[in-house]
Amino acid sequence: MSLLMTVRIALKALSRNKMRTMLTMLGMIIGVGAVITMVALGNGAQATIEAQIQASGTNLITVISGNFSQGGVRQGAGMNTNLTPADALAIGEIATVDYIAPQVSTRVQVIAGNQNWSTQLEGTDVDLPLIRSWPVRYGSWFTPQDVTSAAKNVVLGSTVAEILFGPQVDPTGEVIRVRNQPFRVVGVMAPKGALAFGGDQDDRLFAPYTTVQKKLMGIQHISNVQVSATSGTLDQTAEAIRGVLRTRHKLIPGEPDDFTVRTNEEIAATRTETTRTMTTLLAAIAGVSLLVGGIGIMNIMLVSVTERTREIGLRLAIGARGRDVLLQFLVEAVVISLVGGGIGIVLGFGSAELVKRLAEWPAVVPANAIGIAFGFAAATGIFFGFYPARKAAGLDPIEALRYE
Repeated sequence: MSLLMTVRIALKALSRNKMRTMLTMLGMIIGVGAVITMVALGNGAQATIEAQIQASGTNLITVISGNFSQGGVRQGAGMNTNLTPADALAIGEIATVDYIAPQVSTRVQVIAGNQNWSTQLEGTDVDLPLIRSWPVRYGSWFTPQDVTSAAKNVVLGSTVAEILFGPQVDPTGEVIRVRNQPFRVVGVMAPKGALAFGGDQDDRLFAPYTTVQKKLMGIQHISNVQVSATSGTLDQTAEAIRGVLRTRHKLIPGEPDDFTVRTNEEIAATRTETTRTMTTLLAAIAGVSLLVGGIGIMNIMLVSVTERTREIGLRLAIGARGRDVLLQFLVEAVVISLVGGGIGIVLGFGSAELVKRLAEWPAVVPANAIGIAFGFAAATGIFFGFYPARKAAGLDPIEALRYE
């Protein structure tokens, strides 16, 4: 019997009971749809993280005060106060360092006219826009003289500027109050967008770190240093920074660092690996639906073999070979799987797009996910359809014809 004839007979057999066929496909539809949706959401989150980390700065190195273990006490990064502006100047002397920006930060209440807003104030240096590849939209960034003199000049993030002065308004030259101290607005940054897993990069102010230290916080230390390394020297520069700081902090060999040095690549690798693990876990959980769908196919095919025992006996009696019967039932199982898989892929795309629109969650379906879903659907049909097909092919024609 030709393969085309076998397919036609299988389709005709499936069409006799459309409702049962559709219910049998349901497990495969849900399984494939769930896998596509989970993979799309996971890949979307991973792509967003990678893009945002890339946008945070080229060859970025972050030096943070404190370490995760020091002096027998577990202390997180940023918990110490031993990082100073002099340390930042020493780091800036490293040959492979292009730009450097000491930083301190604090929450502040900002007032402009009858508007007020609680936001983050970043005390930083003149190199930050170069490190972060972040252009100024209105006005300009503050100057080295502003840093030296601890001038009360401030640059607004676009969100803060819009809240205080309205959209599409240039507030350059306006005076705002930060913790009841007057600051002159010298510029507004271009929109940067959200951080990974929430947080608005534009909801903040920027001022000279010396101003924040002396006039708002009353401190002499800094919390971290943002460094941009020469292209291709990221790891080399990170090691050089460790060496400089260990020497300056008089740490003996074997003594743990009292600071943390993190590269952009390390941050990206950690976050993307976490997202990849979650994607795999979610896809595995969704894959259970495919297993359930495969078991449903096997059960229905076994019922079909029992119902069509006399038909099978008649076909065998008039000359059909066992492999013809085996192939017919396998084709029926594969057709159920593939059609269900195709509907599931469409459902998965639709679900991912729906989540993307309603929850504003990024969704990216990799091209290989469709092929894998179809392949898995076909494999499920063959695997779970083989036993019922083999049972049908092994029937004795005489006994099958006698079956009631």
